[in-house]
Amino acid sequence: MRRSLQPWRWLFAIAIFFIAGCAVPTRAPGQKGQEVSDWSGRLALTVEDNQAQSFSAAFELKGNADAGELALYNPLGSTLAVLDWAPGSASLRENRQTRSYGSLEELVRQATGTAIPVAALFDWLRGTYTPVPGWRADLSQLAHGRLTAWRSVPAPAAELRLVLDQ
Repeated sequence: MRRSLQPWRWLFAIAIFFIAGCAVPTRAPGQKGQEVSDWSGRLALTVEDNQAQSFSAAFELKGNADAGELALYNPLGSTLAVLDWAPGSASLRENRQTRSYGSLEELVRQATGTAIPVAALFDWLRGTYTPVPGWRADLSQLAHGRLTAWRSVPAPAAELRLVLDQ
């Protein structure tokens, strides 16, 4: 009877190996040596200006700092907005309208009301601490799918929190 169970053990081991392999985020070489990555989860951004603005959404982030896409979703799964960027251009699609911008930084500033260090954010998500003047990032919980970054300078202060799907 032990011989008949042996093939099932191998199939079970192969299935576990395959499932574990599928759980690894997709990462491939990008332009200029950058990696292309895919992340999803929830994000929250708080900007401490006169009115203390907050925004939260589910997200899917694909690409790298040079070219990519960020899709934002409401709690019901409907698309709130899609940000696309490539060298020299960026666009925001929302409410069946598309607005174009000269750069990703300009797009992010217009969409969120504050500057966010996008290139550093991609590094932080990969677990590499890249210093940015005025910002500090806590990568200590990244293994648990959590990343928090704070900006103190220039005003207004801002906090960005991401919870990644695991």
